[in-house]
Amino acid sequence: MRAPRLPAWTATLTWKAAVFIAVMCCALAALLGVLVHVSVTGQTVNDSREKALARLTDVTRLYEAGEPIPRFAGIDPPGLPGSLRALAVRGERGTVVADDTGGRPTMWAAGPADGRALAVRVDYTQSAETIDALDRSILGSSVLAIGATLLVGVFAVTRVTRRLHLTAQVARRISAGDLDARVDDPRTKDPSRPQDEVATVSGALDTMASSLQSKLQSEQRFTADVAHELRTPLTGLSAAAELLPEGRPSELVRDRVRAMRGLTEDLLEISRLDARNETVDLAVHELGPLAERVVRASGTETEVRVVRDATVETDRRRLERVLGNLVANAHKHGAPPVVVTVDGPVVSVRDHGPGYPGYLLESGPQRFRTESGGKGHGLGLTIAVGQAEVIGAELVFAEGAGGGAEALLRLPEYVAFSDPTPADR
Repeated sequence: MRAPRLPAWTATLTWKAAVFIAVMCCALAALLGVLVHVSVTGQTVNDSREKALARLTDVTRLYEAGEPIPRFAGIDPPGLPGSLRALAVRGERGTVVADDTGGRPTMWAAGPADGRALAVRVDYTQSAETIDALDRSILGSSVLAIGATLLVGVFAVTRVTRRLHLTAQVARRISAGDLDARVDDPRTKDPSRPQDEVATVSGALDTMASSLQSKLQSEQRFTADVAHELRTPLTGLSAAAELLPEGRPSELVRDRVRAMRGLTEDLLEISRLDARNETVDLAVHELGPLAERVVRASGTETEVRVVRDATVETDRRRLERVLGNLVANAHKHGAPPVVVTVDGPVVSVRDHGPGYPGYLLESGPQRFRTESGGKGHGLGLTIAVGQAEVIGAELVFAEGAGGGAEALLRLPEYVAFSDPTPADR
């Protein structure tokens, strides 16, 4: 049998702090209550005992003088506890708190009297009621103190946890690509102001985000500047290559120039995606015919299977770019047959090669890294991921059933709202 799992909210810092504060308050209240109870009870009992012993002394003197003893005293009176009677018979004096025959709390004091017990009683009702009232007061004040302390403690902890949640939200926004997100804790604005641990963490996160943003923007500017600077000489080089006489050397030059131009265009596209200022031209398209058009344009032997067609609202140019890169990557780094399957709003591109590298399955494609042994710069899949994010699609890389690589592109399906009929109106 599995042990029942606690609800998720029990793992929060607020709940743990509340439990800790409640337990500590209860323990402290119990300790103080016991100490006060023991102290007051002991003092009350001592006062009653001294009073009872003083009366016993006076009654003993009257008994020895042969004078009548008062009504609160007697020889072996009814209700005298047996333990106290036995103590007096042995020739000793003692006291005990017990109920009399009427059920009232009584302080008994007894001493020896000719082989019997001479006892006196002192009414202990008021003292017992005083102790009971004190216990109730201690319990009530403890509950109030625990409640007030718990409320104040939870309020204080909630303020801290709220700041921690804000810091976590900003960290998630930064990891999602929002490099402008900042905590902006007011406690970090003034360096001379004392800072707690949460403010220190918030300030460190803001500093890290600013440094990361600066480095990424510098890299993006460098990539864009390099790509832009390469376009002009590459244009001239391409024109010059076309003037070369036909032959194997000129073909090699033209091939390398085309590769350089393609790489430059890819770098420009990646720099635009990194800048996150792309605009989307949305329109409604049938996914099956669009996938078939992409395969025809690729000029490759790729099979298209339409299990269930779907209507999607997307940017056609960007979607064709994503599918085109996936098909090209499957033919370049995989092995035939390459199959593009449309099943509702999900498009899969499957090849039967060695599959995606382990690093790609774990953390996604990386620029200028490929382990397939073929040509490539790792930019095609990087662009596919970036364009899929722009159009609001999810691109997942996985291992195909039975081997090979499979890329799954999940698009948001378009839902058409039909016009209401006259009866509905």
